[in-house]
Amino acid sequence: MALFGLLRRRPHERVGFTLYTAAVQAARDPSLFGEDAVPDTLEGRFDLIALHAALLVRRLRHDPDPRGAALAQAVFDAMFADMDMNLREMGVGDMSIGKRVRVMWEAFHGRAVAYEGALEAGDEAALGAALARNVWAGEAPAGAAERLARHAVALDAALAGQPFEALLAGRVAFTAGEGT
Repeated sequence: MALFGLLRRRPHERVGFTLYTAAVQAARDPSLFGEDAVPDTLEGRFDLIALHAALLVRRLRHDPDPRGAALAQAVFDAMFADMDMNLREMGVGDMSIGKRVRVMWEAFHGRAVAYEGALEAGDEAALGAALARNVWAGEAPAGAAERLARHAVALDAALAGQPFEALLAGRVAFTAGEGT
């Protein structure tokens, strides 16, 4: 009987991957990249995925439904399973995967905490400063951090307005006005 317990999926695993995949798709929006926007590099892509995933996790963790925290954890788990798989596909050796994923986790956690604090305070300027520090190492092109901060605030509001039951079913909209 214990063996079957090891083979059983976690309750929200599939939905977590579906929601995370939607966050990745939103983070790949070409309008977010460019000369006066986020650099189209591995680091820039990671930062946009981290931002979108952090906003989604924030939405789920703050839901009054007790399943929200478990679903947020499932999104987080999906993100780092994907990061692990991507590192392997890029040819990173098995011996260093764990260390690199830990560094990515720490980077994500630091970003998520900074973004959460600014969003909770309603401080778009602080959010822009955190984004400039993380995405552009403090030297963002003129107006880029502010534009990305406005984008994040709008996404945060759009996510907050989406019904938990839709999220629980794996349906999420990363732009205001999209159907759920």
